[in-house]
Amino acid sequence: MRRDIQVNERAFSSKEVAEEVGIATPTVRKYGQILERNGYEFLKDGDRRIFVQSDIEALISLRDTDKPLDDTAKDLVRDQNERLQETSATDVALPDTYQNLPQDPHQLREVLMVLANELAATREMNVQLTNDMSQLKLTVSRLQQDHHVISSTVGNAAQKTNAKIETLTRQQKEHYETLLEQEQQKSELLQKEIQNMREEQTREWRSQNDFNKRLEEAIEKPRDKWGGFLSLFRK
Repeated sequence: MRRDIQVNERAFSSKEVAEEVGIATPTVRKYGQILERNGYEFLKDGDRRIFVQSDIEALISLRDTDKPLDDTAKDLVRDQNERLQETSATDVALPDTYQNLPQDPHQLREVLMVLANELAATREMNVQLTNDMSQLKLTVSRLQQDHHVISSTVGNAAQKTNAKIETLTRQQKEHYETLLEQEQQKSELLQKEIQNMREEQTREWRSQNDFNKRLEEAIEKPRDKWGGFLSLFRK
């Protein structure tokens, strides 16, 4: 358990650490995982890491190192262990303090001041966590609203596009059917005109043929009638 935390030392959230160190929030989580994998200890609120100034310095060391991250993490873990051993040699365990409260009013006052400072730091941390949670909920709500607006917009646009396509398809089909009907009507009229012309030509041909026959008959009859009379002059 960590004993290197100073009284009233400020606690930082992952977002604040990201701004402080100048890296992205996912990178803060990545560095935290690397440190823990090599034995580093963080203050925890459930599964949530709580950072103090020494943790920020460790993250900066990871950010600026030229060595493999795991090698640098091992060095940081060794430094933390040495710091914890030095602190444990001088710190007074709080459970012992609670069980053996001093009778001296001055010492009791100092103990109460320490407890009050720890309580104030805890309250400040809780306020920060509450603010972070509220901000996260607000961000999630905005993202959900944006997603709903985008989905609605895309859905409406798709419906309008489909309606336009259906309308154009129907209009093209009606126009094609109209043109086809007109062409059929023209074809029928043309066939009727051709048939009428053929019948007219047939009638004219028959009439001309009848006329030619009558003309030949008319020419042949006078030739028979005058033939005997002209034969007298030949004798």
